Amino acid sequence: MLRSLKEIFGYKIRATDGNIGNVHDFFFDDEIWAIRYVVVDTGTWLSGRKVLLVPSVVEQPEWERRLLPVDLRKKQVEESPEMDTDKPVSRQAEIDLHEHYDWSPYWLIPPHGLAPPITPAKGKDEEEEKEKKQEGERMDPHLRSVKEVMGYHIQALDGEVGHVEEFIADDSKWFIRYMVVDTRNWLPGKKVLIPPDWIERVSWEDRKVSIDLPRELIKNSPEYNPAAPVNRRYEERLYDYYGRPKYWD
Repeated sequence: MLRSLKEIFGYKIRATDGNIGNVHDFFFDDEIWAIRYVVVDTGTWLSGRKVLLVPSVVEQPEWERRLLPVDLRKKQVEESPEMDTDKPVSRQAEIDLHEHYDWSPYWLIPPHGLAPPITPAKGKDEEEEKEKKQEGERMDPHLRSVKEVMGYHIQALDGEVGHVEEFIADDSKWFIRYMVVDTRNWLPGKKVLIPPDWIERVSWEDRKVSIDLPRELIKNSPEYNPAAPVNRRYEERLYDYYGRPKYWD
């Protein structure tokens, strides 16, 4: 089902032996728009520390209670590597995190059915360990904060059309399916959906998202109503209107 990520902010995170905090943010991969981490604010439990959890540990959400149960123990979270979530997360920090929880590294998942990289056998010498650490620090995991991107300006082919209001994600696959664009400065009161696939480029420094659509086409597109769920019927209308291939086909 498609859900607003903004709506999930504040949800309680419950481990198998008690609450560990609330959803503070999400980090997504800016190349394929997959949600890589749930950012959890542990509040007074760990003195305001924020921790990262992969979406795969989230069990069946209790939407009515605004609760996300996770398949972890509080001790595991407490002993996880500390990291500053207000700064870019390095690949080495991700490696340390995944090793702590024994999670499968998403960056080693082979594309298009290719064989996965061979993991070096244990017992490698100190020099190889050092090189691995240095390489990990250099790699850019392309992680972006959902909260950070909210407010980015949207640039159409012939002018600005609004700003990023929030994101709609698939809560089973944890992929961002749509940006919600608020056009209040151009079309008062109207919100429209734009899939990330239609983004031409993002200037992270200028906080600007460029899309390959003219303003007039966006102006007459099916309106998004935050009070109504985004269902397949609405999605079909949206894709048919723009004449674009549907992601589910």
